Amino acid sequence: MLSLVHPASGRVLAETLEEPRTFFGRGLGLMFRRGLDPGRGMLIEPCNGIHMLFMRFPIDALFLDRRDRVRKVYRRLPAWYGIVPIVFGARKVVELPPGTLDGLELPRGEQLKLQCA
Repeated sequence: MLSLVHPASGRVLAETLEEPRTFFGRGLGLMFRRGLDPGRGMLIEPCNGIHMLFMRFPIDALFLDRRDRVRKVYRRLPAWYGIVPIVFGARKVVELPPGTLDGLELPRGEQLKLQCA
């Protein structure tokens, strides 16, 4: 299992990240679930775009490049939002409980760290 840390602040954004390994698992993502517990998240790789169809709860979404640098941040994407535009240069997305990123500046290029939990 992986965790996600913001090195500049030392803040742990996710203590545990699920990692779907199949095409089907990545496509299914968090659909049909009732929620995402605090401290949990999902890392989808490869991925540069997501949708919120069949999503029953909002999420924060972090799009990262190959070196785990921020490409785009979406805060509190609403349930059933629809299609989130493709993020060029992104290689992966981390989906987190809504509000996880509150109070944290994450400019494009900010370095994050995926590490073994």
